[in-house]
Amino acid sequence: MITIAVDCMGGDYGPGVTLPACRKFLDSHADAQLLLVGLPQSLSEFVHPRAKTVAASEVVGMSDSLEVALRRKKNSSMRVAIEQVKSGAAQAAVSAGNTAALMAISRYLLKTLDGIDRPAIAGQIPNAKGEATTVLDMGANVDCSAEHLLQFAMMGSALVSVLSGNDNPTVGLLNIGEEAIKGNDVIKKAGELLRAAANSGDLNFYGNIEGNDIFKGTVDIVVCDGFVGNVALKASEGLATMIVNFLKVEFSRNIVTKTAALAAYPVIAALKKRMDHRRYNGGALLGLRGLVFKSHGSADPVAFEYALLRAYDAAKHNLLDRVQSRIAHVASLIAGTVSSS
Repeated sequence: MITIAVDCMGGDYGPGVTLPACRKFLDSHADAQLLLVGLPQSLSEFVHPRAKTVAASEVVGMSDSLEVALRRKKNSSMRVAIEQVKSGAAQAAVSAGNTAALMAISRYLLKTLDGIDRPAIAGQIPNAKGEATTVLDMGANVDCSAEHLLQFAMMGSALVSVLSGNDNPTVGLLNIGEEAIKGNDVIKKAGELLRAAANSGDLNFYGNIEGNDIFKGTVDIVVCDGFVGNVALKASEGLATMIVNFLKVEFSRNIVTKTAALAAYPVIAALKKRMDHRRYNGGALLGLRGLVFKSHGSADPVAFEYALLRAYDAAKHNLLDRVQSRIAHVASLIAGTVSSS
């Protein structure tokens, strides 16, 4: 039985989104149970044989500072959910709350795995192949060293091997060009480390890639710092929304376009599904001594259910063990990383 702790109060909509998603998830996964964490009065109407309520008296707001989230709200639904993972009551936690607070609380309570200096957020962006490209970091670390990028590559490889069943996923280093001589000093050194890991058989390094390769699906995993990764994520979501809205407007202009829309409906529906970013919701906070997944704050029930599914798959397929194993193999390459950086 896979047990997931859910911060039911997090996100823009709280229980209005999280509870319907939890019910649907439970109905489709007989080997899962949920610990619903939140204000008791907000969860009192939810009844399911494989769901248990865990009380919390506070909620971390989307605009709360790290000081408030970490030091003052010690009984928040976010923190209590992560404590369930720390105590072993749950194998994973899911929250749609404040990203910075979630990362800070998770790192404080769970600590990082041996060989990991900074946890990273790994998310997925739909690509032209009808699949998804895993990108990390997506916002946890704005400034990264070359060693950090190597760690991200190893953790991302473990994640993709769990989600896709591909034990040898390809890794690309995001750069301003494919040539090894391009990029700043950090990127050049990261390329050297990634090539060394590839030469020792610990990583399937494709080489440098450019931004358009994310959407082409050139590689399975793209490694970059959190600033670039977050921009790429938001840009992809904005592009998908723009295309879908454009089609809606164009096909509703007059009787001719409406007729054309009816004829093209199967193609339009397939395109809309492929670009629906809700299907890729649920970023993994990799590098911690426990599984934590971040849902978009604006997620609807469909999107939040996908975040629950990501956590379920990670727990079921022992993602933590896989990450630790891969990092151990490249310990000598990342030995120069300063743990306090």
